[in-house]
Amino acid sequence: MEEIITIQDADILSRVFGRFDENVNRLQRQYGVAILGRGEDVRISGDEDGVKKCAMAIRALCTAAEKEELTEQSLENIFSAVEEDSVNEVLKATADGICVSSSGKVVRAKTIGQKRYVEKIAENTIVMGIGPAGTGKTYLAVAMAVKAFRNHEVNRIILTRPAVEAGEKLGFLPGDMQNKVDPYLRPLYDALFDMMGPENFARNMEKGVIEVAPLAYMRGRTLDDAFIILDEAQNTTREQIKMFLTRLGTGSKMVITGDITQIDLPESRKSGLIDAMRILKGIDDISINRFTDKDVVRHKLVTEIIRAYERDHKPERL
Repeated sequence: MEEIITIQDADILSRVFGRFDENVNRLQRQYGVAILGRGEDVRISGDEDGVKKCAMAIRALCTAAEKEELTEQSLENIFSAVEEDSVNEVLKATADGICVSSSGKVVRAKTIGQKRYVEKIAENTIVMGIGPAGTGKTYLAVAMAVKAFRNHEVNRIILTRPAVEAGEKLGFLPGDMQNKVDPYLRPLYDALFDMMGPENFARNMEKGVIEVAPLAYMRGRTLDDAFIILDEAQNTTREQIKMFLTRLGTGSKMVITGDITQIDLPESRKSGLIDAMRILKGIDDISINRFTDKDVVRHKLVTEIIRAYERDHKPERL
């Protein structure tokens, strides 16, 4: 069987083919077809199923290439969508941008699961984003916080994490307490740097409209007109997450992220996040969004690693 796709935009055609035809080579291996480009025409030949799927993937790549540069992850996402016959849903989910980063890059959801997460944050006061590493839980929450801040929906952004050791001892780190906790907060700093740029971030920190602090610093406060993100919430205790949730003030929004397969608490302590998911389930204006390995947007090996660990140990579903 043979099918011809015409791509009139030379820039889009170049993006679809990739550097040294690397994308074409991936498409040929993925679907067992031969692809030949002549002028504006892309000729696909092979068995019927492979040709149909490859043509669907190329058309999806053309649409994606109109918005951003294609990456290996872009191809993986489209390959998955083709297999699940969900290409239109994926393209629709990734169409809208959330905000623009300091480098001018449009930050957008890349999977259906990420789009659902973003929508829940927009619609609810408290959202829990639960899922494995690389699914964009924290990054997208920060993007939504920056969007709300720029739109004057909130007056400040507060990001916090529990300072819990992951196999390392906090006490042996050099410096004063701030120096000791900064490594735990580094992923939050990095996300804000990317969204705002170092200068804007530093200026807003000095003005007090952005705060990045350990969870213990939240005790005794009422947080009004703020977008508050609790990251790595699987490492909170029942008491800590209750304390955090009850800081919610008027005009504020909370996002709680965590991976319940990566709990670093002592074995004698139960994760407060797991407790909160059970206790708060079904309450209006509180939503839980579950990510899967299909939402991973890091290197494709991260997805394989997550699947391997899931096969070895299935955590309790809540």
